[in-house]
Amino acid sequence: MIQFEELRLELERLLPEIEDLADALGLKAMESEIEQLEHRAAEPGFWDDMENSQKILQRTSMLKNKVQNYRELTAAYEDTHALIELADEEEDLSLLEEAQAEVEKVKNNLEAQRLSTLLTGEYDGKNAILTFHAGSGGTEAQDWAEMLYRMYSRWAERHDFKVKTLDYLDGEEAGLKSAVILVEGLNAYGYLKSEAGVHRLVRVSPFDSSGRRHTSFASLEVMPEIDDTIEVHINPEDIKMDVYRASGAGGQKVNKTSSAVRLTHIPTGIVVSCQVERSQHQNREVAMKMLTSMLVESKERDHLYKIEDIKGVQKEITWGSQIRSYVFMPYTLAKDHRTGFESSNINAVMDGDIDGFINAYLKAESQNSLGNTR
Repeated sequence: MIQFEELRLELERLLPEIEDLADALGLKAMESEIEQLEHRAAEPGFWDDMENSQKILQRTSMLKNKVQNYRELTAAYEDTHALIELADEEEDLSLLEEAQAEVEKVKNNLEAQRLSTLLTGEYDGKNAILTFHAGSGGTEAQDWAEMLYRMYSRWAERHDFKVKTLDYLDGEEAGLKSAVILVEGLNAYGYLKSEAGVHRLVRVSPFDSSGRRHTSFASLEVMPEIDDTIEVHINPEDIKMDVYRASGAGGQKVNKTSSAVRLTHIPTGIVVSCQVERSQHQNREVAMKMLTSMLVESKERDHLYKIEDIKGVQKEITWGSQIRSYVFMPYTLAKDHRTGFESSNINAVMDGDIDGFINAYLKAESQNSLGNTR
């Protein structure tokens, strides 16, 4: 049948790209490294150095996940091809919709894995630390900041990433003034670094009894989590520590009985805080990791040691500086002003469906075609 023949040809055109992907991923090299790492893990005395053994196991797991993802892609291709051929032989048009959906899944999976090969930065494979700030505008902006907080938390859940709240400062009436979360997962920073910047919301305000349209702004900073494998010397005399009680109506987001810690790096003015762990010592440890991440990214970005560098592309949280707009009224549209990518399904976007925006940015960045389409 012509419908299935066209679908089969569409699928088969993907095969050369799937085969090329194996080379781009370095599949054979990964399989060889997995074999070597597993051999080391089987050696006597492997667990004598607990820290090193954990790193080897983490590396092995990461490589196995990449290989498995590719194997699942090739299996999906073969299964879809078999489904189309069976449906064609049986002349069963009731399977056409299912076959089309499966072809689309193969295409999306291929595109996602191909884009992952672009994540070659030194820290792209790391976990990501996201910091949310409400812009000016009081409750409106604070509610918008919390909506973004939820959007990125939902995105992480969709990718089976873990989300841990490190700091959360409630808004005056609703929402949040600021918050920090840790997103744990392979390439979390590589994907989320494109989301740093100012985000703009246009909607009819639920806090305005007159039902007027409001514009609100919130910003997002994204940093890689720096682990102990990267040595960073921070002079203890350069750090000022303040201890305070976790406050606000953060519900389960914060541990109100713990001693919150705020660290200020005096030479740069960088301030970090943590209030979610059970003890002052644990909160200080997490805050030090956050500070280290900010300082490392600052040095990497411009080779300077000052707060302006860590802010990078961050601008004033106002009109004209946004990287993306989310419009709820008079129409529904989310549009990225750097790539031109847009989606009219605003509810799906706010529920974490932002892969299209992230992938468009990675593709445009690799082609040096990022711009301003505002």
